[in-house]
Amino acid sequence: MDSMDLWKTTPHKRWNPLEREWILVSPHRTQRPWQGQVEIPQQPADVAYDPACYLCPGNSRAQGQTNPAYQNTFVFENDFAALKPNLEKHCANNSGLLVAETERGICRVICFAPGHHLTVALMTPEVLRRVVDTWSEQYDEIESHDFIHWVQIFENRGEMMGASNPHPHCQIWASESIPNKPARELDAQLEYHAAKHSCLLCDYLKIELAAKERIVCENAHFAALVPYWAVWPFEVMVLPKSHITRLQDLDDRGRDALADILKQVTTRYDNLFEVSFPYSFGFHNAPANDGPHEEWHFHAHYLPPLLRSASIRKFMVGYELIASPQRDITAEMAAERLRGVSAVHYRER
Repeated sequence: MDSMDLWKTTPHKRWNPLEREWILVSPHRTQRPWQGQVEIPQQPADVAYDPACYLCPGNSRAQGQTNPAYQNTFVFENDFAALKPNLEKHCANNSGLLVAETERGICRVICFAPGHHLTVALMTPEVLRRVVDTWSEQYDEIESHDFIHWVQIFENRGEMMGASNPHPHCQIWASESIPNKPARELDAQLEYHAAKHSCLLCDYLKIELAAKERIVCENAHFAALVPYWAVWPFEVMVLPKSHITRLQDLDDRGRDALADILKQVTTRYDNLFEVSFPYSFGFHNAPANDGPHEEWHFHAHYLPPLLRSASIRKFMVGYELIASPQRDITAEMAAERLRGVSAVHYRER
């Protein structure tokens, strides 16, 4: 049995160098019968305007504000913000065991386009490019507040991921401190850079581009791949081929390429099971107001829950909550399936 056959069929663990944790991989479990919960696939909205949607142009939101008749992107302060900018500093510490601190922050919503029926996969490159520019503008504006040290842009797509509204939009949660996952990524990249005088994700991408096993799609500036250490069934990481630390570092061609690669990934997702594919997506920019961070490599994560079909999902329960992340479909199997579907959306053929 050669080494590749071994990893395809035998339980093993893989190291995630970004979060510095082991992932249990159990490829033989893909044959087990499924008797768990069956999901009802969700399709995109079929109307360009919904009078009941609080994100559509001209409609009222929960607290009485009226959206403008926007034609492109639309940004507003989150009506139910998880973080607030104007808080006095308070701390509590009981024996180092009961510890709390106030946390300041800024929360916003970005509507990608006026069309209620659109998704990233169904947007034109021109519309997506305007979204990329808006993301960059929001990074710059929010990072101008000196108390902000992390800006998290993220999108939850689909009811399965907790999205309460199908209108194309994302959120920004910007915080005073760096959250857990990016903090682990920061420590890993700093340590790697100090030890090897190079970038962890630059070096990793070189291996992936040479191997081609886990590459899903690419263009001149970006590659989308299933990480070797992926946890979610069809998890994808988007990496720029040149070393940049922030989305704002992209020139016009780079921004066009980012819009293109995001459309490619989401189109392949939808084509995989011919549904509006659910996922959580987010960018990881370098920390804000904290020096240049040359060790940091700008990237994005797609974390989708669908496992074998549109009706079967992965649940993070049991062993994964109590012990360690685990997956059944190997990264190589997932990448092969995503590469094998069309880059033309099934609704547009």
